Amino acid sequence: MTAFLTIIVLVLVAIAIWQMTKIFELSLIKVDNSQVANDTDNKNNGYLMVGFLIFIYWITFYCFWKYNKVLLPESASEHGYDYDQLMLITFVILFIVQALTQTLLHYFSYKYHGRAGQKALFYADNDRLEFIWTIIPVITLAALILYGLYTWTNIMDVNDEGDPLIVELYGQQFNWTARYGGNDNVLGEANVRLIDIDRSNVLGLDESDPNAGDDVIVKELHLPVGRKVNFKMRSQDVIHSAFMPQFRAQMNLLPGMITEFSFTPTITTAEMRLKPEIIDKVKRINKIRAEKAAKGEPNSDPWEYDFILLCNKICGKSHYNMQMKIIVETEEEFNKWMAEQKTFQDTMASTQ
Repeated sequence: MTAFLTIIVLVLVAIAIWQMTKIFELSLIKVDNSQVANDTDNKNNGYLMVGFLIFIYWITFYCFWKYNKVLLPESASEHGYDYDQLMLITFVILFIVQALTQTLLHYFSYKYHGRAGQKALFYADNDRLEFIWTIIPVITLAALILYGLYTWTNIMDVNDEGDPLIVELYGQQFNWTARYGGNDNVLGEANVRLIDIDRSNVLGLDESDPNAGDDVIVKELHLPVGRKVNFKMRSQDVIHSAFMPQFRAQMNLLPGMITEFSFTPTITTAEMRLKPEIIDKVKRINKIRAEKAAKGEPNSDPWEYDFILLCNKICGKSHYNMQMKIIVETEEEFNKWMAEQKTFQDTMASTQ
């Protein structure tokens, strides 16, 4: 009933607005309704263009000031600095060009607005101007592209230099699983056709492969700070995307293929939680959660900052909930945690 009454009210409001519009049109019958702009129209349009220019830059700087706190914190990976630097340089150049062109566009619309008896000057062509506004973008874009390719090549260089930790990320609707190579740091062979839920072989590891016995399968990703990590990524069902925003890392997972990504964590979880911007973020979020808790609303428990692995592909109805906590810790803490985990061999033995 409430929905029906709401629809009736909206229809009546629409009819009232339509009737008022007709009355307004009738009141303007004696007014000059020519479609040709006069001096007053041109002058008003010029003022509006300047006013719009002021508005767009006011709203731009206001948004920078107001919402800067919701941006990602500093990168927690070694390559993240180069990634952020490339983005910053690109944004600065784009903002300068946009500010210059939009300012000229709106200012000239005001300064050279139409006036009675004034005829616009027409240039058929101007080789010098054509050269200037062609060569400057060419040089700028070429520099950005070359810089971007150099940065991309460095980021995507997955190699075995520096004794990297080998970790598999396994995506399925709608959760993540991580697998470590164990003491030998070598992942055993796996295939989705070998998955046996009844025997807890959830990743389809080949039980005959000697490298698979000491593999460690977990639901929480632990990484040692300062050590390079090479990720091998698989998907069981559809395309997923392993997105680790704090590390500026993302790679698609494709069924039937193994994709790779590599980075070196530089900041532990404990260190990141002590950053002033993170402390402020936690306070703001927990203030909102406390207000929700007072009203008895769900998802209102106190929140603690964590690195996180997300799926950045819309992979199904529970895509939003496909996430896993990432803990970056010291080498000693990582080794201690790893020693407490059951190996694949131990898990299979317990199901005999």
